[in-house]
Amino acid sequence: MHSVMILGAGGFGIALAQMLNSTGNQVTLWEYLPNVAEQLKITRKNEKLLPGIVLPEQIQVTNDIGETKGKDVVIFAVPSAAVRQTAMSVKEYLNPKALVISVSKGIEDKTFMTMSAIVEQVCGIEDVVALSGPSHAEEVARGVPTTLVAAARIKENAEATQDIMMNPTLRVYINDDKVGVELGGALKNCIALACGAIDGMKFGDNTKAALMTRGLAEMARLGVAMGGRKETFAGLAGVGDLIVTCTSCHSRNHEAGLYMGQGLSPKEAIAKVGKTVEGYGAVESAFHLSQKMGVDMPIISHMYQVLYGDMTGKEALQQLMQRPKKNESEEVWFD
Repeated sequence: MHSVMILGAGGFGIALAQMLNSTGNQVTLWEYLPNVAEQLKITRKNEKLLPGIVLPEQIQVTNDIGETKGKDVVIFAVPSAAVRQTAMSVKEYLNPKALVISVSKGIEDKTFMTMSAIVEQVCGIEDVVALSGPSHAEEVARGVPTTLVAAARIKENAEATQDIMMNPTLRVYINDDKVGVELGGALKNCIALACGAIDGMKFGDNTKAALMTRGLAEMARLGVAMGGRKETFAGLAGVGDLIVTCTSCHSRNHEAGLYMGQGLSPKEAIAKVGKTVEGYGAVESAFHLSQKMGVDMPIISHMYQVLYGDMTGKEALQQLMQRPKKNESEEVWFD
């Protein structure tokens, strides 16, 4: 049995709390907002994020990040924009021997750091495990069979995560390509926004399949340029997470893109979703990172102009379709 602190009581934080409690761990769930923490403590549920899911009484809910002290497993499950501040707040309470895991997905703008790298830098930790893959909280919380990948530089940390997380409905693989795993988890949100817009504009399955395939090629190109391995993008954190985020009714990014395709502005679409839409910030970070690295990412570039400029979705699609002729084998990213 482990003493586990989950930092972040959003949908995935709650789902992980429930799952880890069911396997006999002592779980504490930290929520940043005092009023939300108090409501969750009393009602034991968040109907907006996870309808029908009730937290067992054994799970402690707190607004005191100091309760991280002494925990032997600490999981960062806050939105990507809050990872740095959360790391700064918790670092003095971290057990030096704790296994630290990040399930947050994103790239920090300006620094271009992954989420695990931010926690490592701020907290002085040698190796934070990145846990990623196709895993909507709505399904993890209900025990729907799910597979993830735990990526770490130190093999023992990945294996420890595997041991803690695995149960009859959750299978975890290990990987040592943290860069590839984390970039896959961040970049697929960008492509999911575009796929939602395709549906909103009432284009077809052909269009969406093309967008996902060429989007995956872009993800892999940037990942390799950053030091990741191309084969990682053919795995759970790449194509696996891309499929589920681009096609699922649970995907916030797809939903926001859908509203944009129907004519709402990006900010109006995100407000209508009413939840964190990681793809919006990820597009900006990915665009600037691709410029810095000299990596050709036409889908990301056009998404940036749609979200942060004055290009319409239909104009972006038209321009992408009229790009110069290419030989697909010139850009093969797999063996």
